[in-house]
Amino acid sequence: MTDFSRRTFFAGLAALGGTVLWSSTVSGAPSAVAGTAQPETAGASGASGPSSIAVGRGIADATGEPLGAGMDGYAVQEQTTVGIRQRLYSRAFIFDDGTRRFCHVTVDTPLMFQSVFLEVLRRLRASYGDTYRTDNVVISATHTHVGPGGRSGHAMVDLVSLGFRPVTFEAQVAGIVRSVARAHDDIAPAELTLVSAEIDDVGRNRSRQAFERNPAGDRDTNPGGVDRTSVTLHIARNGSPVGLINWYSVHATSFSHTIRHISGDNKGFAAYSCEVEAGVDHRNLGAAPFVAAFAQGTPGDVTPNHGLVPESGPGGEGVDGQRRSVEILGRRQAEGARLSGAGRRDVGSRPGLEGRTCWTDMDGVTVDGRWTPDGRPGRTGPAVLGAAFAASSQEDGGGLDVDLGIDEGERGGSPWVRQLNDLAPVPEDVRRIHAPKDMLLPMGYIDGMIQQRHLFGVWRIGGLVLVYLGFEPTVTSGLRIRRTVAGAMGVPADSVVVQGYSCGYGHYITTPEEYDQQDYEGGATAFGRLELPAVQQTVHRLASALASGGVVDHGAPAGDLTGVIPTSPAAVPVPDTAPPGRNFGDVLDGGGEVRVGDTARVRFVGANPNNNLRLEDSYLLVERLGDGAVIAHDSSWSTLLTFDRAFTETTATVEWDTTGADSGGYRIVLYGGWKDIHGTVRPFEGSCRVTVE
Repeated sequence: MTDFSRRTFFAGLAALGGTVLWSSTVSGAPSAVAGTAQPETAGASGASGPSSIAVGRGIADATGEPLGAGMDGYAVQEQTTVGIRQRLYSRAFIFDDGTRRFCHVTVDTPLMFQSVFLEVLRRLRASYGDTYRTDNVVISATHTHVGPGGRSGHAMVDLVSLGFRPVTFEAQVAGIVRSVARAHDDIAPAELTLVSAEIDDVGRNRSRQAFERNPAGDRDTNPGGVDRTSVTLHIARNGSPVGLINWYSVHATSFSHTIRHISGDNKGFAAYSCEVEAGVDHRNLGAAPFVAAFAQGTPGDVTPNHGLVPESGPGGEGVDGQRRSVEILGRRQAEGARLSGAGRRDVGSRPGLEGRTCWTDMDGVTVDGRWTPDGRPGRTGPAVLGAAFAASSQEDGGGLDVDLGIDEGERGGSPWVRQLNDLAPVPEDVRRIHAPKDMLLPMGYIDGMIQQRHLFGVWRIGGLVLVYLGFEPTVTSGLRIRRTVAGAMGVPADSVVVQGYSCGYGHYITTPEEYDQQDYEGGATAFGRLELPAVQQTVHRLASALASGGVVDHGAPAGDLTGVIPTSPAAVPVPDTAPPGRNFGDVLDGGGEVRVGDTARVRFVGANPNNNLRLEDSYLLVERLGDGAVIAHDSSWSTLLTFDRAFTETTATVEWDTTGADSGGYRIVLYGGWKDIHGTVRPFEGSCRVTVE
């Protein structure tokens, strides 16, 4: 899987290198009894609480439909799922200081939506009462661009998948809930250490002209427009590592929009590889001894495509090159989370847990001149996406056909859209709010199209301050948010982490200077040029209240269209049939003898895999003959599962890369369920022998 042995992995964690920002040793204080945590209003004040923080960890399978589901991220309708490279997981950590709880969840998924967030909380309330709420739970996405969509309660995003996908929605919600339940049952005394390290050669700034518009003081902090800082919260019990949460800012776009197999991309690979090396069996997640979450930071303008065109990662072009890029960049992030180094520095902080959160109507924020570039008051406006948004990030691919003449600002922009703007009956004050954006999609004027009320949170976990929001901030936007919170709380900026893609989705945040460039990120900054100042004002209010013990009105979410958006026509179930004279699970071709290092392929008579997602299990196994040991499964980096459906017939192809395999006999097994004309799903399996020489 990687070049690191399990011994090396744990040695690296034990070293906890780089710069130690904060550490806490727990003396065995008991955790709160399940269900007894008292609900805390968002602005409730209180003492710092006990000096110890107990932690629970949980991981669960949250993979959606592997066939026919439109993928989120690139906005390319042709990019629909055809199989699995790796399954998608939800990883939860619950922090408990005896007085308060905070639940942090990272999900291998393109985007996180309010619809998913609120449904998860509804189900948690049914089991745990007021223990987990909108003010103490954050659920974030890793932003892989090769995950199934159709989960948003706002219509715009679901347009790509031609409607809602209830099976995928249920799989993700159930997986998140299961991961939280496992973390809830796992809470125990823990030691926490916050470590900062620098990672080289992972990302590149994809909108350099926009970045260069920022003041020198901002640019000099992140030379080249890339934040190289990797921050990791290590969790141990009795001195032994049991988990980590890492934050690093890079887009999960190593796989391009031509890839249609489900995968967690570079962040999913980093998490999975760390867990495998720590002894995790991903087919027995309830017994996982280690959980590794690789969360996003503020990667709005950072691409893993080093050549600044799609498929230009360090692994090269083509499918195999993209696969290598995922592995290389995932491994670099994993290494950054366990680097050993010489520098050590204790920042020190009051112990315990405490947070402030609020819902904010981003379409109508009055911004004080303290936060604006010219010192004059301003405001945000209803969400409007620009022509540069439709062009997409042309360094990563996707978006509308360039033949329409829609481009990012650095490529000349879209003059014909600007001419339409000049003729459109748009109020002058709205023009000023969004100028110089070429306004193309006025989504904020149509109910239910786009989320406009967003959740913001500032939580302190011992010496770590976590700021979370449902946007994609650029590197410099993240820097300004971090400085804003650090200043309000009187803490070092390097102890503050800003995490996007959380609890909802509101597109991008650029600095006002970057916005003026109107590259993709500026065109996707939906609420106007002063969106970042509005966010700074909001998080400053939360951080100030947290520092002083003040009260903040938490507010409430706005409604969405969950349950109203029509189901995608492609999601309507139909019966399965086998070819004449064949049965489900029959081998059509493949198997036999292969040389070590070659790929074994077996094609089976299959059925629609969406009939049974086999969560916490696998569609395929590679077993060694003799002792029956499982060598590989759905999530193994050595396997690829592809489905091909024609009307009611489906074939399933299993590919297994035998690199590193021992010589001998193996059995490739396919599991599935076929649906009869009455809608009953019946299980089947097929197998084929392979000899590796």
